[in-house]
Amino acid sequence: MWLNVRGGCDEACIRAVLNVLQRGGTIIYPTDTVYGLGADAENREAVLKVYGAKGRDYNKPLTIAVSDMEMVERYAILNELSSMLLKRFLPGKVTFILPKTNRVLDEVNPKAVGIRIPDFPMILEIIKKFDRAITATSANRSGSTPKRDPRDAASEVEADLVLDYGILPPSKPSTVVDLTGDVPLLVREGDVPFELIMSEYWKIMRR
Repeated sequence: MWLNVRGGCDEACIRAVLNVLQRGGTIIYPTDTVYGLGADAENREAVLKVYGAKGRDYNKPLTIAVSDMEMVERYAILNELSSMLLKRFLPGKVTFILPKTNRVLDEVNPKAVGIRIPDFPMILEIIKKFDRAITATSANRSGSTPKRDPRDAASEVEADLVLDYGILPPSKPSTVVDLTGDVPLLVREGDVPFELIMSEYWKIMRR
């Protein structure tokens, strides 16, 4: 199924997306970076579909997207520092790796959880109404470049539903920062400079 959402996703559109997610299907959806491949992050079979569609090594963890800080706390264990960093940079182009709660499937990540809140109101509304996290991996075959055009994404990975928002503005994937250790660790540099995140970290530590 292909839905044009360049003018937004109305109630009928949202119902169609929720129907796919609730039955364990996959969606290609726009974010503030690139097109993502989404599925119910608490449905083991749906998560395995994402790995299969991407041809991704099962030993490479997936990230998840949530709608707000309240939902973050269902999947990640926060302390005062991580909570303040997340509130400073999310919604936005940062994925934070955090200690996980038991709601996170081992198939998503056996050790921790990579979590983000994309700065894309339409997608946040869908996740909020779904009331569960969705996978947030990029919609491309493993090893291929992330896609800004939904047609390119759909030609490379199979999904039950494509949300066509048109060609997204140029962007790097999200900056990935590991907060499971004593200090933030850069995993991948993206549009948000790690230097900016560390600057905020030191401000918090000096308080």
